[in-house]
Amino acid sequence: MTSGAFCPRCGESVSASSDDRTVSDSRTESLCDACYFEQFELVDAPSTLELAVCSHCGAVKDETQWRDVGAADYTDVAIEAVTESLGVHLAATDVEWGVEPEQIDQNTIRMHCVFSGQVRGSYRREEVTVPVRISRQSCRRCGRIAGGYYTSIVQLRGDGREPSKEETKRAIDIAETYVADREATGDRDAFITEITETSDGTDLKISTNQLGSGVAKRIIRELGGTVEEYPTLVTEDGDGNEVYRVTYAVRLPKYAPGEIIEPETESAPVLVRSVAGNLKGIRLDTGESYEAAAEAGSAPQADRVGTVEQATETTVVNFEDTYAMQVLDPETYASVTVARPTFVDSAAETVSVIRSHSGLYILPEASTSVDSWLSGTCPYRGTKLLFTNSDTMSFQGDDKIWFRPASVRCSFREIQCTTLIQRKCCR
Repeated sequence: MTSGAFCPRCGESVSASSDDRTVSDSRTESLCDACYFEQFELVDAPSTLELAVCSHCGAVKDETQWRDVGAADYTDVAIEAVTESLGVHLAATDVEWGVEPEQIDQNTIRMHCVFSGQVRGSYRREEVTVPVRISRQSCRRCGRIAGGYYTSIVQLRGDGREPSKEETKRAIDIAETYVADREATGDRDAFITEITETSDGTDLKISTNQLGSGVAKRIIRELGGTVEEYPTLVTEDGDGNEVYRVTYAVRLPKYAPGEIIEPETESAPVLVRSVAGNLKGIRLDTGESYEAAAEAGSAPQADRVGTVEQATETTVVNFEDTYAMQVLDPETYASVTVARPTFVDSAAETVSVIRSHSGLYILPEASTSVDSWLSGTCPYRGTKLLFTNSDTMSFQGDDKIWFRPASVRCSFREIQCTTLIQRKCCR
């Protein structure tokens, strides 16, 4: 049955039924099916598509933004780009589609697209092929890295000394971890441009001032010390805003964990174990804990005796009583009486000693692990603690007596942290 209406193009009568005609364009709605489908296109597809890819890091450019895709190849990325570029006619219902990629060469992928659906009650199927050309470029991030771009410098120095190898390694680890975490959140401006060893420390050139500030704060939070900022005007941006390059001067405390010092307020040397806040350590004559006065902070007046690396192993001769013992002097090989601190095991046959102006002093066995604590390694994670007191602790299955870092509370029965670094808390 016809409605008496005629196709304006060919003059044929048009069916009265329009239930399947969901076309919004009234000019084509009145056409008969033959005329309508004569110029009908189910799919609107570009003749070709260009995919900009960074040849260095593999990032893909979306209009004006670069994004990391982490793809081994770009087939899936190309499929996504083609899918987003395709358009299906509004009149089509029950649409089904599929894309079949064909790798032509390293920089060309041919996408075979098949679409089908119902239009005016008729089944329509259409195939289109979209060539995707991969354009190798350099993203802004890689361009900046290659050009040595940076806006901040973190200078690692010591107060009256050079930072130790362990402190330097730990500071670099802190910087690299922080920057990597920022990069993992999608910050493509996060990178370390260069790490340079200087005559008195280490310089880290970092991409942004915000990152430089974050790195400096994290270093002193863990290793102690202070940081000062020195901004320098370098240019103006396109809007006339001043652009500054900031130097963050990190100065580590005067003493480092693992050093042996002789404070002027003490009668015997102290093994430094922490410089976060007030300097803390162990008195080598008694084994008791030591903490510098608040006004002295991390730099009490003291003479340097040496470091744990400079200690010498020697033989225990005998134990005189609770407070004294005899060892062989490693230089004269004579038997000498020395103070017996509480951390010395009564079954010990050898001990490590260091010489100060007042004589020989024994170091705790734990002193050999100061470096591992500083570098963030805890070999006893998950191990039960046999006992702890204010100064020492021991682990199940280990006959050593360890001095107790401040992060390990006396109430702990098991080490659950991954680190024993100064003020970091166990969980």
